[in-house]
Amino acid sequence: MSVQIKLSENFRAVFYAPFYATHALGFYTSEGVEVVLLNSPAPAAAAAGLLDGTIDISWGGPMRVMKARDLDARSPLVCFCEVAARDPFFLVGKGDRAEFRLAHLPGLKVATVSEVPTPWLCLQHDLREQGVDPAVLNRVTDRTMADNLVALRQGEIDVAQMFEPYVSIALRIGAGNILYAASTRGPTVYTTFLASRDSIRHNRAAFDAMVRATRRTLAWVAEHSAEEIADAVAPFYPDVRGDILASSLRRYRDAGLWARTPEVSRQGFIRLAESLKSGGFISRMHTYEDCVDQSLC
Repeated sequence: MSVQIKLSENFRAVFYAPFYATHALGFYTSEGVEVVLLNSPAPAAAAAGLLDGTIDISWGGPMRVMKARDLDARSPLVCFCEVAARDPFFLVGKGDRAEFRLAHLPGLKVATVSEVPTPWLCLQHDLREQGVDPAVLNRVTDRTMADNLVALRQGEIDVAQMFEPYVSIALRIGAGNILYAASTRGPTVYTTFLASRDSIRHNRAAFDAMVRATRRTLAWVAEHSAEEIADAVAPFYPDVRGDILASSLRRYRDAGLWARTPEVSRQGFIRLAESLKSGGFISRMHTYEDCVDQSLC
């Protein structure tokens, strides 16, 4: 008999496609675990559910684990099983990607992501590394990616930070070109499973099975086309046109966005931590050993 696990999805995003593919391909079931997907009311809400036991596990950014440890050094939250290994966000605007440099942003009106903090925290660190003070940007901070796509098309802003499928839509309607892909930065651990140490103790066999299932998915994704991945996960994205979904997944696949194995990258973890610290999201660097459960991989 399979074990049932309550999993809170962070929010519905195209770059989470491997998580949904694991369901669609039946890999959880064949590994002997029944995973029940629960909606999260907000990206940051899962941490409370993990701590009070109303959910067993979630997926999301290791930044949640680092923030929890920043607030309480005894925080029991940890991460494991890397899926999104690079930053899935882009800068889209008018211009030529070959000529664009991040150093050009201070002269432009830039709309950054408001829905979650990590995209801006990573971008501001990229800017610092290019000698640009993020504080000098003429930045729109309070609109959704959907709103920014409209504003970009209407010429109200010069550059918008967004993820798929908004990027594919922007290209399709001629709103702009890709000027910068954050994935080119290199490894940046973006999405893993998150759980409390207590939940890991109670559900270790089931979590081991989930990691095995995810390992199979990551191999499957690497071996199949964007169209095949889109066919598998399409039911999870009813509001995204099939051609746009395939375009989005192809761009992510070609960018090497998804990990090849579930082991959490040390290099990617450090890069994320440096970005969070330089942006003031955390007050100190937190170690890989404190934040990552290395026994689940």
